[in-house]
Amino acid sequence: MGIGTGEINSFESLEKLGRVRLSKYFFMRDFLYSEIGNYYGIPNIPTNPRLAIETGTRLCTDLLDPMVETFGPIVVRSSYRGEEVNAAGNEKNHNCSKNEANFAGHIWDKEDRHNRTGATACIIVPWFATQYERGRDWRDLAWWVHDHIPYSSIYFFPKLAAFNLNWRDQAIQQISSYIVPKGHLLRAGDEPNESIEARRSRYADFPAFRGLAYPDIPVRWSS
Repeated sequence: MGIGTGEINSFESLEKLGRVRLSKYFFMRDFLYSEIGNYYGIPNIPTNPRLAIETGTRLCTDLLDPMVETFGPIVVRSSYRGEEVNAAGNEKNHNCSKNEANFAGHIWDKEDRHNRTGATACIIVPWFATQYERGRDWRDLAWWVHDHIPYSSIYFFPKLAAFNLNWRDQAIQQISSYIVPKGHLLRAGDEPNESIEARRSRYADFPAFRGLAYPDIPVRWSS
């Protein structure tokens, strides 16, 4: 039984989707939990599993895996949303944008109006969240992300410095925040308002990029 467009029509196919490995550290099941879906009884299941897998794979491989290998475990706060789940979140004022605004964002399996594909996860970096709660500037992490991984957009939130991290096949590189100073730290197409030297000084005490030594797979099982 393959995973393709419109094939999540049984428990067995959903179980198989959940077992799809998106990257070294993540599986599809890690992104399907939805408090909105659970509370209102709305299944959070892709209608186009193939596209959800493709975009989720890039989100995890290009953005999330490097963060895990730098900061250790990260927390996925909210990620994939089916159209019905997202629409309910918007209609009931649960901090969800309208569906069209979330295509190629939280809705991984729909292209946006510019025919771009993409995927978003709202994540917390516990290593940084501890420092943020003690007064560290969220922009230290924002500029680290900007200088190290190929994101498309980032949006920071006040609780635990959680942020939406978006991958798209045509990256725009925009950073926004609900934390003071609110608004745009970097608009799409603009150059950063801080020099590379100033940005690096902000995160000079961060761990080495992808510097964590996770156990290697023994040679006899590595290929």
